[in-house]
Amino acid sequence: MPKLAAFPKAFMHALCKDGSMKLATWIELASNLDIEGLEWYAGFLEMQDTLNWKLFRKMVEDKGKVIPMMCCSPDFTHPSKTFRQKEIDKQKYWIDMTFALGGSYCRVLSGQRRPELTIQEGVKLAADSIQSCLPYAEERNITLILENHYKDDFWEYPEFAQKMDVFTQLVNSINHPNFGVNYDPSNAFLAGEDPLELLKKVSHRVVTMHASDRYLKYGTVEDLRNEEDGALGYAKRLSHGEIGKGLNDYDAIFSELKRVSFDSWISIEDGVEGMDQLERSVAFLRKKIAQYWPD
Repeated sequence: MPKLAAFPKAFMHALCKDGSMKLATWIELASNLDIEGLEWYAGFLEMQDTLNWKLFRKMVEDKGKVIPMMCCSPDFTHPSKTFRQKEIDKQKYWIDMTFALGGSYCRVLSGQRRPELTIQEGVKLAADSIQSCLPYAEERNITLILENHYKDDFWEYPEFAQKMDVFTQLVNSINHPNFGVNYDPSNAFLAGEDPLELLKKVSHRVVTMHASDRYLKYGTVEDLRNEEDGALGYAKRLSHGEIGKGLNDYDAIFSELKRVSFDSWISIEDGVEGMDQLERSVAFLRKKIAQYWPD
C-alpha cells in the first residue's frame, strides 16, 4: 500500500529565503497530519549546516514520521564539462544529505532547455551525468528519481526534459536498479500534455509520486496548450488547487499505478491556502488509497 508524505509548498519562501519559519515549526505542523513522512528540500536554510542533518532526522522520527524523499534540482545540460562536474558533485552532496536523514529517494532533473541544445545532445549530457551519480547512490542504498518537471525557481529556461517524448527518451536511456521516475501529473499540464498518456508510458518505472492538482482560472485546456506551450514562467491560466478538485483524474492515475503494483511514497504538494486545505487533500488521498489498495 502506498504511503503519504507532505511537502511544505506554502512555506518555501519562509523556509528557504527569509527564514521567517523554522523547520521545527513545519515538523510540528506536519506531525498532526495523517501521513507517514515529510519530503525534504535540499535548499532549506537550516540544512546549510551539516550538523543539523541528524538533528532534524531525530526531530521528525520523534514525531513518529520519516523523511523518505529529498527534492533537489541539478542542472546537467550545461555545455561546460566543468559546470556539469560541479552539478554532479552537488548531487552527491544531496545524496549524502538524503542518507543522513534516513531517506531512500533523491530527486534528479535533466537540466535547463538551453536553446542551442539539440535533443540528442541534451539527453546524452543528462544521462551521462545521472549515470555518474548512480554508483555513489547505490553505495548508500539511495534511488535517484527523475521527475517530469517544469522549471526550477532559479533557472532561466524550463526543464530540458519537460516534454513527454524527451522525458521518456531520457528515462529509457538509463537502466539501473537505483534509478526510477517521480511522476507528477500536474506538471504534464504545464507541458501542454496529457498526464495519463505520460503515466502509461512510464508507469513501470515510477517509484515515487508527487500529488498535486491544478485548475484553470479561465479558458480551456486547449487554450492552455496553444498559449502556454514553451512559455517562460508558470502558466498564467493554471493555479494550484485542493487535490481532487482540479484537472487530474486520480481514479485513472491510481488505477494505472495499482496495475503496475506501485506501493511506494506519494508526496503531497498542496496547502498553498493553509493547513486546512492540506488536511482535506490528505483525506482525499487516504480515501483513494483505501479504494485502490484495499488490502
